[in-house]
Amino acid sequence: MLLHGWPEFWRVWRKVIEPLSHNFDVIVPDLRGFGDTEKPVGSATEAYRLDDHVDDLHGLVEVLGVERFGLVSHDVGAYVAQGYARAHPERLAGLFFFDCPYPGIGRRWSDPDHLKEIWYQSFNQQPWAAELVGSSRTACETYFRHFLSHWAHSPDTFEDQDVTAWVENFLAPGNLQGGFNWYIAQNSARLELIRHGAPSLPPIDVPARVRWGASDKVLKVEWADRLSDYFSRCDFAPVEAAGHFVAYERPDYASEEIAGFFAQHA
Repeated sequence: MLLHGWPEFWRVWRKVIEPLSHNFDVIVPDLRGFGDTEKPVGSATEAYRLDDHVDDLHGLVEVLGVERFGLVSHDVGAYVAQGYARAHPERLAGLFFFDCPYPGIGRRWSDPDHLKEIWYQSFNQQPWAAELVGSSRTACETYFRHFLSHWAHSPDTFEDQDVTAWVENFLAPGNLQGGFNWYIAQNSARLELIRHGAPSLPPIDVPARVRWGASDKVLKVEWADRLSDYFSRCDFAPVEAAGHFVAYERPDYASEEIAGFFAQHA
């Protein structure tokens, strides 16, 4: 099961789906509010919480009849994967993360030299954000091309066909606000982390592998220093020549690492 982040949808995994399908059944859903999913009625703080995403994932595997599976995740998807691992550890063969936001980052989210990177987390919560970004195709492309180029190791990493697909996806009715709702729903938890620092939590005991783009500007690779406090069995390594989108930027490497990990633990 591959869980995307923001500003993404299932297509961010497109380069690893076919290689992984040689040895695994690969399921690549859109998260609640993204892509082709329904957009639940209700306020973001009531309908787009982390627990709602975890319940969605559990409901999906129940409907599909999947008893045990591996989770590969990134960015927003990594929050969901960690929530799922705490709620249903017995269902997981392993956890594989790319560039993993986890509680140990703590106050470092708001370090003075990092504030310039997290402005979007506040922007996305504004009641007019979706209207502004969706006001034209040019505005939408400008907004998302910024992240796809700025957060990648090389600014021209994303192919034109994919940038076009991104714009068309987020211009579909409800998709901009659907993605922005994550930030609204998570804001209290985000501020709690910034105010009080990394919390003490029982470590997740599911086997985990973390591969982190060495050039990621928004999730800094040096923040991986506390992974062992939150994962009892964690294998970590940085990924050179990759930024925030490792599975897209270095798909051959990503596919081999994922397959090797789950061949060992599945």
